[in-house]
Amino acid sequence: MSSSVLVDHRDGVATIAINRPDTLNALNAEAFRRLGEAIAEAAADARVIILTGSDRSFSSGADLQSGNDDVTLDLDEANAIIRALIDVPVPTIAAVSGPAAGIGCSLALACDYVVMSEDSYLMLAFAKIGLMPDGGATALVAASAGRHRAMKMALTAEKVWAPEALNWGLASEVVPAGEQLTRARALGTAWAQGAPLAFSRSKSAINEASLTSLDDAFSRESADQTYLRGTRDFAEGVSAFIEKRVPRFVGR
Repeated sequence: MSSSVLVDHRDGVATIAINRPDTLNALNAEAFRRLGEAIAEAAADARVIILTGSDRSFSSGADLQSGNDDVTLDLDEANAIIRALIDVPVPTIAAVSGPAAGIGCSLALACDYVVMSEDSYLMLAFAKIGLMPDGGATALVAASAGRHRAMKMALTAEKVWAPEALNWGLASEVVPAGEQLTRARALGTAWAQGAPLAFSRSKSAINEASLTSLDDAFSRESADQTYLRGTRDFAEGVSAFIEKRVPRFVGR
C-alpha cells in the first residue's frame, strides 16, 4: 500500500488514513486510487471501517497544485468510492479534523457516523474554481441538512464549523480537538463486537430510505461537471487559486 494511504487493521476495525500531510491530505490521482483499493480490501474482512486523515486535516479535496489531471479526478472513480462506503455492509465512521473540503466533504458524509473535532469544518469550495459539488455531495448534504443548507454550502463555499454541522445534521457528534480518532476507535471497537447482520440491515434500510436520489445525483454531477471543466471560468478559477488572487469569472 502506498504511503499516501495508511491502513491499520486490528480487532475487526480497519482504520484508513489519508496520508499527504504536506497538502492537508489533498487527493491526487494516485492517492485516490489507493484509497479505493484500501476501502475494497477492508470491506472483505473488517467489521467496522474508520476513514480519517491527520490531526491537521481530514482532506482538503482534490490537489489543485498537482496539475489539471488531479484537479479533474475521474468522477466515475470518485462515485464508485462514495458508493462503496455507502454500500459496504459494515458501519463506517469518519473521524474528521481540520478541513473536510470538496471531495473530502463527500467522503466524510458518505460514512454512516461522522465524528468531528471541535475545530474542524465541512466545505464545498467548488464554486471558487468555477465548478459544482460532486462525489454525490448534492444528494448527501441535502439528505442530511435540507435543500436550503445544501444551497448555502454550494453557493457561498463557506466553512461549516463542527458545532453548526452537528446542528444541521451533518455530524453525529463533536469532540474536543485531537480526540476524533480516539472516539471513532472506541465506537469501532464496540461495534465490532455487535451484531453484524443487524448493523448491515439497519444501514441498508436507512440509506435506501434517505438516499433515493444518489445515483441520479452522480449522473447529473458527472454531466454538469464535465461541461464546467471545459469552460474558461474553470481554467481561470484554477489559475487564480494557484496564483493566490481573486478569480475573474466571465460566464463562459
